[in-house]
Amino acid sequence: MSTSSSPTSARMPANRPRRSPLLLTLVSVAILLIAFIAFTQVYTEVLWFRQIDAANVFRTMWLTRGLTFLGGFILIAVPVWLSLHLAYRHRPVYAPTTPRQENLDRYREAIEPLRRVATIAIPAVMGVLAGITASANWSTILEWINSTSFGSKDPQFGLDKSFFVFVLPGLRLIGNQLGMALLLALIAALVAHYLFGGIRPGEQKGVILTKAAQWQLGITVAVLVIVQAGRLWLSRYDRMTAAGGIVPGVTYVDDHAALPAMAIVAIAAVLVALLFVYTAWKGNWRISIIATLTLIVLGGVSIIAYPALLQQFQVNPSQQSKESDYIQHNIDATRDAFDFDDIEVTPYSPSTTGKKGDLRKDAETAASIRLLDPNLVSDTFRQLQQVRPYYSFPQKLDVDRYKIDGDMRDTVISVRELAPSSVNNQSWFNRAIVYTHGFGVVAANGNQRNPDGEPLFMESDIPPKGEFPDYEPRVYFGESSPDYSIVGAPKDATPRELDYPSDEKSGSGQVNSTFSGDGGPSVGNVFNRLAYALKFQDEQILLSDALNDESQILYDRHPRERVEKLAPFLKVDGDPYPAVVDGKIKWILDGYTTAEDYPYSTPQPLQQATEDSTTASAPNSVATLPDDEVNYIRNSVKITVDAYDGSVDMYQWDKDDPVLKTWMKVFPGLIKSSSEMSGDLMSHVRYPEDMFKVQRDLLTKYHVTSASEFYSGQDFWTLPTDPTTKASSGLTQPPFYMTLQMPGQQAPSFSLTSSYIPARSSEGQSRNNLTGFLSADADAGNKKGETAGGYGKLRLLQLPRNTTVPGPGQAQNNFNTAPDVQRSLNLLRQGESEVENGNLLTLPIGGGLLYVQPVYVRSAGETSYPLLQHVLVAFGEDIGFAPTLDEALDQVFGGDSGASAGDAGTEDSGDGESGSTSGGEDADSKSGSPDKALNDALQEAKKAMEDSDAALKDGDFAEYGKAQDRLKKALEDAVAADPSLAEDAAGKESSAPASEPADEGGDSGN
Repeated sequence: MSTSSSPTSARMPANRPRRSPLLLTLVSVAILLIAFIAFTQVYTEVLWFRQIDAANVFRTMWLTRGLTFLGGFILIAVPVWLSLHLAYRHRPVYAPTTPRQENLDRYREAIEPLRRVATIAIPAVMGVLAGITASANWSTILEWINSTSFGSKDPQFGLDKSFFVFVLPGLRLIGNQLGMALLLALIAALVAHYLFGGIRPGEQKGVILTKAAQWQLGITVAVLVIVQAGRLWLSRYDRMTAAGGIVPGVTYVDDHAALPAMAIVAIAAVLVALLFVYTAWKGNWRISIIATLTLIVLGGVSIIAYPALLQQFQVNPSQQSKESDYIQHNIDATRDAFDFDDIEVTPYSPSTTGKKGDLRKDAETAASIRLLDPNLVSDTFRQLQQVRPYYSFPQKLDVDRYKIDGDMRDTVISVRELAPSSVNNQSWFNRAIVYTHGFGVVAANGNQRNPDGEPLFMESDIPPKGEFPDYEPRVYFGESSPDYSIVGAPKDATPRELDYPSDEKSGSGQVNSTFSGDGGPSVGNVFNRLAYALKFQDEQILLSDALNDESQILYDRHPRERVEKLAPFLKVDGDPYPAVVDGKIKWILDGYTTAEDYPYSTPQPLQQATEDSTTASAPNSVATLPDDEVNYIRNSVKITVDAYDGSVDMYQWDKDDPVLKTWMKVFPGLIKSSSEMSGDLMSHVRYPEDMFKVQRDLLTKYHVTSASEFYSGQDFWTLPTDPTTKASSGLTQPPFYMTLQMPGQQAPSFSLTSSYIPARSSEGQSRNNLTGFLSADADAGNKKGETAGGYGKLRLLQLPRNTTVPGPGQAQNNFNTAPDVQRSLNLLRQGESEVENGNLLTLPIGGGLLYVQPVYVRSAGETSYPLLQHVLVAFGEDIGFAPTLDEALDQVFGGDSGASAGDAGTEDSGDGESGSTSGGEDADSKSGSPDKALNDALQEAKKAMEDSDAALKDGDFAEYGKAQDRLKKALEDAVAADPSLAEDAAGKESSAPASEPADEGGDSGN
């Protein structure tokens, strides 16, 4: 009797678990949700690029990324898959097992169910990883395909430099990928053939290979060796930028030993590869293995050992003569790659004694000397012009120039930006809908001040008023804008965006407006709202009824980040600066094209080169360049970002730069001609600070153009540390913008300047005397659209090596130790006031070196701000200290400098000598500074102390007694004005008789 059963039941085990429909549904939903979130990220990027009319940029970037990913995937996955597939397909039908392989059959049985999956999964995973690596190098591939000739050849191989900059990186990438692919394929073949029986140990010794395994392994190794030979041949060209020698690039040992050896070994490797092909045919592995070992020994001896011996016994004893040509190649290439090969070098022997009328020839420069320190007056701008707490100013303000009433004036300027974190009610509606933009710019004359020490504003208040022509004041795109804002509404809708506070009779307390530009993608439909709700992880974008059909979402609003996203091939200057241009506020930025493979050039770490005391003290206002090493840079693009609608305009500034030309082929139409720049914009374009920092850092060594002098290193310089910071900080003094006429220059121009001191000795000490002064003409043109012929011209003053001229550190030390100066500053510090030194400017005028430093006084209190009260001036060893620059200059130039400074005629709030901290009748309410009675008493005390010192010096004890009575009365008046000074007054009175007479050879003339 038989029992029948259905075929289905016979095939399905009774205990097999059934998959839960709910689980499958949840997994499917999760996969779809992840896919949709990924889609929205791409979709919102497409909307962003479309909105700024740059869809072709997005398309080109992502198409290239996709193709390079696919190429990398295929290059790795296919060889590995093919290797596994061939090993299995040509496996022996019967693979005898030796005692040494007793467990191998078990392994084969265990992996057999997974073989098909593993044969696909292993190559796929490796291919994905390789594809990701390849796609990250999409720009390398695009530069290779679109490469532009440099028009000059390297001195070693005679190849156009474009080969090293554009072609070699691409070949290197392909070689690395091929080498990895063949190595993985070889490993996969060895493992697979062993598992499937194609490779097995012999019964006694040795290894037995099937014919299929022999052919596959032999051909794979042969191709791998050929690829390695090609990589070795290419690495000869890599020596053109290699470090480790006396200078970067090919050295004597490379030229006479390493490069020929690498060529010989590469050719020998091809012969070894042919031996492996022979082995695949004949099966004799011994010859190929011996040849491979011989090749390795040959490479080690010829490429490593012989060059080392040559260096030790032939080059080192005569290094200067042997390496001279190669050092000269490095000097020439570095100066060319960093664009200072045509720098104008002028010997300069400065006078150290100022005489009457010495500044007469530099009258225009003296009148333009900037007194306002953009690093210090941010708090002053904030207290006087912030208006409401939800506005802000950056820590570092910007320096520009404006033509007012026919005169070009250096200007300290800043945008009154929105401070999102300071909004009282942090509801979503306020953050996204109401508080959307800043309002207006604030600008002050750089060379003038009010009598109370406050800046003399040329543009201020809300709504803006001053000397600027009318402009659109709303700032939707800036350095502190919110992550996103939703703006726009139908024409008849009630405005909801806060424009500015108002005291109009309507009593509303504020004026609202509606954004009317085209600044962001539309969120007028549900799908776009959902996409952006997922992008910003904020459901209010989808659910809020504040959105309408005209709504736009503004994001990626920082000017630098906006440009970097649009033009990823550029490195963007870390300090965008605002300018009122053609009736709009424009952020002006500089874009740099760079390369890492310019032959013989010295690599420069950009972040390190662009760090200074400013980037450290104001990191939110000024950023460094990325942490990349480059050995070629050009300021090839000038860029503007409209502060109202975020539109980006990029202009080709360097028309000869091959790197930019290459990228203009990649992204046609993205960059405009500089001829399209308006005259108004041209008048505000300036020489970029980060480019200048990179150049000045290299010029510490590469101002030396002779190979023999460069080798000795005796004339290397360094950059001075900022004397206004703590000595232990080691922060470099930043460069300064100012209007300046360099010696030999025909007329003053807006310039960027820096100074040099001798390089540190082996003991870590450096003499802080001046050795050089560098300036770059920063004026690009004027409002008529005329380009300034000298723009970008670098001028270097070289001071005599046998004279000592104070450097910035010595000048600051002289200021800090001058008795009369310190006595006056101590009086300014009364009443818990704090004295702050402004930027120390260096100017080569009057036949010497002039140092100018504004002195600010900040009173106690949370709402205090610095007021410009005095100016320090040094010329040689002579020091001037007065309430105005004009007076201080007269002090060091025999009573009459021959020129009038910008603050000439400024009436001081005190007696004209000490620089009062009073800000006028309401100064106490604004800054908490001492009132007029206290200030007058302190002024009288100072005068009495000076008269006491003079009388004591002359031995006139009658006058000394009168001066002491006046001092006592003045201190009593000060205590009456501020009782907290009682102890100080008593201390002053008791110590006054011990005052030392003024040092006749020290100061200045207070």
